[in-house]
Amino acid sequence: MNKNIIITGTSRGIGFELAQLFANQGHNVLALSRNTTSIENLNHSNITALSLDLAKEDTIKEVVNFVNATWNKVDVLIHNAGFLINKPFTELTSTDFSQVYQVNVFGVASLTRNLIPYLKPGSHVVTISSMGGIQGSSKFPGLAAYSSAKGAVITLSELLAEEYKEQQIAFNVLALGAVQTEMLEEAFPGYKAPLSAKEMADYIFNFALTGNKFYNGKVLQVANSTP
Repeated sequence: MNKNIIITGTSRGIGFELAQLFANQGHNVLALSRNTTSIENLNHSNITALSLDLAKEDTIKEVVNFVNATWNKVDVLIHNAGFLINKPFTELTSTDFSQVYQVNVFGVASLTRNLIPYLKPGSHVVTISSMGGIQGSSKFPGLAAYSSAKGAVITLSELLAEEYKEQQIAFNVLALGAVQTEMLEEAFPGYKAPLSAKEMADYIFNFALTGNKFYNGKVLQVANSTP
């Protein structure tokens, strides 16, 4: 049965691969990113691209308007968009912190809050976090804003799982290790990851469709390496 899938951060990397995986399997995909060129160039009949700035509430309303007019329900919401600033802690400004949290935490909260009326029993909200956000994991200099934001979104997801369990909406987090993406290159220049974006997208694709049968309010560490 075809499902309605919303994915953020689809202009590149894992999100770009995910949008294609779902669409090629016949699902309806709403692909959200600030830059929609790469997704639009796919010209896929099952993908609708919408330019979105997660920091702006009014553009989130455009997502709600689309869902209200076209689908009326959302089966899977994947918070994949991420924003990373790599700087020594003493050089990180309040604006840097605000920008990182706006995308990685506040945007996730805002989009979820606006879509709650369209999430039905059996819907699955998957937040892509990072091993850097796991308490007790290896930490790396320069990522104070990013990793702390990824920790915050884990706790947010756990809270939402509790708050909406009676509505049977599942919330889970995948804390990813190293995946060969442009963002990894920004965090660890020159590091070669053991997994490609396509390989990780395959895993997330299956988890998004079936993981809510087994998990709710959980954080799965999807990593075989450090970073």
